[in-house]
Amino acid sequence: MNAMNNVDTSLGQAQDALPRLRFIPFRQTDVLEMCLSDVALSEEQRAQFERVARYIQAHFTDEFAQIRDQIKSAYALLDPDSDTRLLPAFANPELEADFVPLLEHTLNRANYEKVSNETLQQALDSSSLFQLQLHVDMSDFDEVLLYTRGASRRSETLSEFFGLWKRRVEFTNYDRVVLFIRFKDDIDADSALGECPPGSTMLKLFRNVPGADVEMLFPNIRLGMRLIDKLVIGVPAVLSGAVMLTTRLGATLLLLGSLFGFWLGMSARPVTLDKAAVLALLAGLGALGGYLWKQFSAFRNRKLKYIQSLTENLYFKLLDNNAGVILRVLDDAQESECKESLLAYYFLLTARGPLTAKELDERVERWIASRWQYRLDFEVEDALNKLLALGLAECDNKRWTLVKAVALPT
Repeated sequence: MNAMNNVDTSLGQAQDALPRLRFIPFRQTDVLEMCLSDVALSEEQRAQFERVARYIQAHFTDEFAQIRDQIKSAYALLDPDSDTRLLPAFANPELEADFVPLLEHTLNRANYEKVSNETLQQALDSSSLFQLQLHVDMSDFDEVLLYTRGASRRSETLSEFFGLWKRRVEFTNYDRVVLFIRFKDDIDADSALGECPPGSTMLKLFRNVPGADVEMLFPNIRLGMRLIDKLVIGVPAVLSGAVMLTTRLGATLLLLGSLFGFWLGMSARPVTLDKAAVLALLAGLGALGGYLWKQFSAFRNRKLKYIQSLTENLYFKLLDNNAGVILRVLDDAQESECKESLLAYYFLLTARGPLTAKELDERVERWIASRWQYRLDFEVEDALNKLLALGLAECDNKRWTLVKAVALPT
């Protein structure tokens, strides 16, 4: 995964349009056991494979320990949750510029797919599955990176019109979504960013996110009212208002009209404000105030209901923040590199002769599909290059074999 994968992730696709993914959805230890459980291995091959597996794991443990130090140093000036003091005499501001390239490189090695700005905008413009009208002001951000991993098709039944009508919708769901945001230095005072300081950064990791609902992951979402919500509130308000005008406010409006007509000189007939008239006027105004408060409460309660729904969904989808996201992604990247190397080595070990990269790729993908029911897009070139760099495999005339005599550390 040293070369950036250029496959763009679409946030809303049909079932047959979902591409095969390069992410291997099994733990590193499980991949090792999956290979060891295969009857194709002799006792000698089994012992050799276990020694090589320990060597591969140790190599990537050391490599990612160095990467972890590099990316933590680059993130030190950006971390909004840091509880350590920065000493200006030892700080290196130039490292800050290295953080985003390091992060993207690590996400790529962890099998995350980058979402283009065009695809992201399409997702923001699409309808939410949670039946919310959400708006995101992208002008608040100086830089936005969105990465996804593990796409699958799911379906859900949505209830509409007070449960009288149900419809089945299909959508693309992502197992993992990483969001990196750098806020502008001059954030608008009317922005919905709350306490996010200008110029700061935010890094978050979510799980099980529908492609059409990525806007709910942003910190400056504004909740709007859908047309159906406006009708549900507005139509009863108009009808009840008309009833109140013709019944409870009729006498009050007639009295106010007579008063204003007399005061403006439009009527010569004086209006007497006795106790009964004043009580009728106050009763009418009280009824009007109660009506307006009732409609405002209906609007506010409906909006609070949607805010609660949004909050509950985010609560269960958020996995980690800021530095914690970096550590998770580093661990995922290390596991991915090990898994790919183990699979490539195993199939070269069990092959009866040299294999081309295409033959090896087909064998791995066919084995994963038939034995473990998963459609994998195995990164064969990257896996072979890792074995070559480790001195475990060699290539002659585009055909790959294992190095027969490898001095492995004990």
